[in-house]
Amino acid sequence: QTGILKSNIETIIHHLVTLPESFKPLSQINRLLKNYKELTSQNKVDWAMAELIAYGTLLQEGKNVRISGQDVKRGTFSHRHAYDAETNIEYNRVETIPNAPGRFYIYNSLLSEFGVLGFEYGYSLTSPDHLVIWEAQFGDFYNGAQTIVDQFIASAEAKWQRMSGLVMQLPHGYDGQGPEHSNARMERFLQMSADCNWSICNVSTPANLFHALRRQVYRPFRKPLIVMSPKSLLRDGLCISSIDDLITGTGFKETIDDTVSIKKVKKAIFCSGQIYYELYRRRESSKKDDLAIIRIEQLYPLAMNQIQAL
Repeated sequence: QTGILKSNIETIIHHLVTLPESFKPLSQINRLLKNYKELTSQNKVDWAMAELIAYGTLLQEGKNVRISGQDVKRGTFSHRHAYDAETNIEYNRVETIPNAPGRFYIYNSLLSEFGVLGFEYGYSLTSPDHLVIWEAQFGDFYNGAQTIVDQFIASAEAKWQRMSGLVMQLPHGYDGQGPEHSNARMERFLQMSADCNWSICNVSTPANLFHALRRQVYRPFRKPLIVMSPKSLLRDGLCISSIDDLITGTGFKETIDDTVSIKKVKKAIFCSGQIYYELYRRRESSKKDDLAIIRIEQLYPLAMNQIQAL
C-alpha cells in the first residue's frame, strides 16, 4: 500500500498551484494552473498533477527524486514547465515543497540515449533508495540505447545479481509525428521478460501512475519499471482520478474491473492503456451496456489470478 494522508496531498497541491508573486508564468502555464485548481477543488487530479504529487510525497519522506531525458524540465505539453515569461529564470516548484528533506534533481540531457541511460542505470545501482527516472521525449527514442536495455536493465540481475530500481518513462501509443516519434515498441520489452526481471506497465489512470512511482521506492526489493505513458492521456478529460484513490489504504492496481452491472454483461474485453478511453467512448455512444471493458495495467509480471477471477 503506497497511499498517503490526505492532508499531505492537500499541502502539496496547494504549494504546486501557488506561485511567488514576483514570478510571471507563460500564459499557457497560467491556463494549466487554473485547470489544476478547478480539478483539485472537485477532489480530482489529472495525470500531470498525480505525477508531481508522487514526487512531492517522496521528498517529504526524505527520498531523493532524479529525472533526466530530452526536454524533461518542460515535460510533454509543458506540464512540468516553470520559467518566468520575462526573465526566463527557473522556479522549481517541486524542490521547494515545505518540510521536504528530499532533493529533486531534474536535467535536460543531450541527445545521446546510450550515454545518458547508461549513466542513469549506474546511478540507480549506487543510489537504490532514490527514485531514478529516465524519460524519453517519445517512447521509441530509447532505440539509441538498446544495448543498455538488453545487456544491463533487462538482464543484470540474472547475469551479475545486480538489482536496479530504474524507471523508464516511454510515451507510447502512436501520438507522435511519424517514424521514431510514435511507438515505444512494447512488444520488444515483453519479448525480453522472464523470471520477473522487471515490471512493464501501461497504466490508464493518474492514481495508478502515482502508486507505480511510489511502489518503486517502497517495495523491499528493486526491479526496473517500464512505464508506457501515452502523451494523449495528459489532456484527455476522462483520464481523471479522485484524490481518494491516492490516500492511505490504497495502492497500485495490476488490473481494473469495469463498473457496469455484472447481471447485464454478455461480453468482456481486455485492454490496456489509452485504448480504454476509445472503447469507453464508443460503448457510451452505441449504448452497449452489456459490454465490460477490463484494463490490464501491468503487462508483466501478469496478474493471472486477478485476471482469472475477473
